[in-house]
Amino acid sequence: MTTANTVVDPATLPLDPLAAWLAPRLAGFQGPLRARKFAGGQSNPTFLLEAGDRRWVLRRKPAGRLLPSAHAVDREFRVLQALHGGPVPVARPLLLCEDTAVIGAMFYVMAYVDGVVHWDPSLPDATPQRRADIHDAVLRTLAALHALDPAALGLGDYGKPGNYFARQLARWSDQYRASETQPIPAMETLIAELPRRCPADDGAVALVHGDFRVDNLLFARDSAQVLAVVDWELSTLGHPLADLGYYCMALRLPRNPALPGLAGMDRAALGIPDEAAMLARYAELSGRPIPADWGFVLAFSFFRLAAIAQGVARRAQQGNASSTRAAEAGAMTAMLATLGLKALGD
Repeated sequence: MTTANTVVDPATLPLDPLAAWLAPRLAGFQGPLRARKFAGGQSNPTFLLEAGDRRWVLRRKPAGRLLPSAHAVDREFRVLQALHGGPVPVARPLLLCEDTAVIGAMFYVMAYVDGVVHWDPSLPDATPQRRADIHDAVLRTLAALHALDPAALGLGDYGKPGNYFARQLARWSDQYRASETQPIPAMETLIAELPRRCPADDGAVALVHGDFRVDNLLFARDSAQVLAVVDWELSTLGHPLADLGYYCMALRLPRNPALPGLAGMDRAALGIPDEAAMLARYAELSGRPIPADWGFVLAFSFFRLAAIAQGVARRAQQGNASSTRAAEAGAMTAMLATLGLKALGD
């Protein structure tokens, strides 16, 4: 047994001041404190904390100069508080520390959920039936999220209601410009064309996750049960179809290490529903019709992810990105923008 606070990772997490802060605040805490950084997580570094036989999870803002409004771990903590105990499973939020003097950045601590992360949407270790069950569980979770009443959860002011797509196009165009490193013609075309295709506001408002992918859910080890939805950094009040479009991007993404997609795979043989089946199932579960201009929703999703990837590339250039794959993911901006243009033309 280690007798000093240790971190099994080269990432910076000063454990002595962290342990001193946690000791009087975290029930059951008894040092020494150990920590290691989870794989993945391009935005907010996430650590497993261990003390004795207890485990927790810590998420913190990354180091270095950050874009305004980005990496809002306090917003994540707030939405976890609102959702915990409800129909959408999340890890129990425990502590929020806004004092940057403790570890050098704002952070929060939540309960550890012992689940499985499926990093690859093709679910290579599952049977066809289990794959079908997992993707259905994801869509059921998404429909449950969008059925929630934000005001009843105390989240009525969690974002601006109405005109979600128009506002997001403006926001992510600005974020892209703030982190731009080189000209990307496909992004320039999307920035010009998407506002022209933007649909009129239909009044639909829901709590949206903002980064709804299969690897942002924790599953039971022996079933398709969703144990927790994680990484709520981009959550806000918005149009529910934005989450659905974001999830369906995987069907069109090519196979690659940074963002493994499903394009070119025999999805029928794998047991993975195609796009039409996913849209029909979500419509059935949620009661929301799929718009005729579904291509816009998909193109918007690719554009937004491209802007996020560009931010990752910029942070990698500055040396403060969270993941070792940051440069690789950032280099995907042009590819994502090209897929967005193709979706816009479908």
